[in-house]
Amino acid sequence: MAKSEKKIALVTGANKGIGFEVARQLAAKGFRVFIGARNEKAGRAAARKIGPAATFLRIDVSDSASIREAAAELAETGDHLDVLVNNAGIIVDGDDAILKATPDQFETTMRTNTLGPLRVTQVFQRMLAKSSAPRIVNVSSSGGQLHDGADGWPPVYCISKTALNGVTSQLAAALPKFTVNSVCPGWVRTDMGGPNATRSVEEGADGIVWLAAEAPQNLTGKFLQDRKVIPW
Repeated sequence: MAKSEKKIALVTGANKGIGFEVARQLAAKGFRVFIGARNEKAGRAAARKIGPAATFLRIDVSDSASIREAAAELAETGDHLDVLVNNAGIIVDGDDAILKATPDQFETTMRTNTLGPLRVTQVFQRMLAKSSAPRIVNVSSSGGQLHDGADGWPPVYCISKTALNGVTSQLAAALPKFTVNSVCPGWVRTDMGGPNATRSVEEGADGIVWLAAEAPQNLTGKFLQDRKVIPW
C-alpha cells in the first residue's frame, strides 16, 4: 500500500490503556495513526513504541482551543481523516454517590467525556468528510445504559456516558454519509478499570478496532459490545 493510500486514524487518549492498544492494532492493519494525548512526553513515547506508522498529536479534548490547534496540525500532514476514535475519558475523584455529586464533578466529567467527543467531531468533521468512508467510534460504557437501571457505580461517569450515547445518536442522524457508533469495551485491566477487571486491553480494544476498520459501513447510530448491538 502506498503511503498516500494509507487510511488515517486519530485516537484520543491513546498514550496508554485501551486507546494505545486501539492505535497499535490500527497501525498493524496499515493505518497511519495519530496518537492523541494531553501529555506530550507520554504521547511521544507511545508513538515511538508503535513505530513509524504512529505520530503524536497534542490534544486536550476538554479544551476547545487545543482541539482546534490539533486539527490545524493534522491538516498540515494529511489531507483527510478516515477514522476518529473518541476514546479519552476520565473518572473524577470522589465520584461514588449521586446524592453527594458536586457541580464541579459534573462539569469536569462532562467536559471531557461528553462535550469533548462532540467538539472533536465538530472540529474534525471537515477532514472526515474528505474520506470515502468516514467512521466515528465513541468509546462509551455499559454504565451508561438506561434499559436495566443503575447500580451506583461512579454515577457521574455513567451519566456522562449516557449523554455520550445521546451524542452518538444525534451525530449519526446529522451525518448520514458517516458511520457513527458507541461501543462498550467491557471491564478492562487499565488504570481506570483496575487490576481485577475481567478483560485484557486486547479484548477491550477488539470491538473498537472492528468498528474503526472492518464493520459494515451502513452500521451506524448503534451501541455495541463484542461486535453485537446492545440496548441503549
